[in-house]
Amino acid sequence: MDTGVRERTSQTQSKWRKVAYGGMQAGFDDNHTDDSFLEDMVMNANVVKRSMLKVMRDSVSISQYLCIVALVGLVWNYTLQSTLTEISLLLLDVTLLGSGFLVLFLTGEMLSLKLLLHYLLNISFFSTGLYILAPIYHTLTRSISSDSIWAVTVILILFHLFLHDYSGSTIRAPGVIQNPTLTSCISLNASVVASVFVASRLPSRLHVFAIMLFSLQVFLFAPLVTYCLKKYSFCLHFLFSFGLIFVTLGLVYMLHRLAFVVFLGLLVFVNVVCPYWLIRMQEYKFEINGPWDEAKLCFDITD
Repeated sequence: MDTGVRERTSQTQSKWRKVAYGGMQAGFDDNHTDDSFLEDMVMNANVVKRSMLKVMRDSVSISQYLCIVALVGLVWNYTLQSTLTEISLLLLDVTLLGSGFLVLFLTGEMLSLKLLLHYLLNISFFSTGLYILAPIYHTLTRSISSDSIWAVTVILILFHLFLHDYSGSTIRAPGVIQNPTLTSCISLNASVVASVFVASRLPSRLHVFAIMLFSLQVFLFAPLVTYCLKKYSFCLHFLFSFGLIFVTLGLVYMLHRLAFVVFLGLLVFVNVVCPYWLIRMQEYKFEINGPWDEAKLCFDITD
């Protein structure tokens, strides 16, 4: 009887302390919490409030790349229909390459003449290897039906769009320390395989070389050029994006009316509907932080 009274008395006299280490405190359970446990609770501390205009402005980069991929699909279609010849494709490749290097030279803050020469040397080696491998690509899928090729190509392009890094570049930009992400590399590989499948259905080896060079230029260097342009001036990026959207819509309209309606609906969905959904969903976001969270260092461990 006296022992129980002493235990209750000692429990009421001892005060619980909030300690990280030291084991159990006498008279208290291991999971004991006092009345001050919920005083440090913080709600929605890390929730970022976004404006509709800013989200719509950021979504322009997605529409821009969708237009770039749509233009690649148009070039593929016109090449398969023999509307574009080998010479036209090679002229297009040279024009795109020159325009890309001009934009990089004018907008790249960390870009130098030495780095440009390094890029040109790599592209020359790359083009030479591509020309040597063109006969292999030309006969790579000869035993596979065309329906299977087109189905796999569409799936790969969708996979490429799903994993693409719309805020960065597929190759490391000048002055950027961080390397491309793993998903970005997987996305690039999917686009390369899709290009090989399309090139294998062309009539000549020069066609294969020209279309592969065009596709790889776009999928490899177009994100780098647009990233440098956006970093240099958002106004130029905005004007370029809207110009690209209007040109793409015009070319798609000339190809097929239904494709124009679908593509226009996709752009409206990306630039208007998705930002509206994101803003509406932010209203229902509820985040709770408190003493139960993992401990975080408040200082730099490198100091």
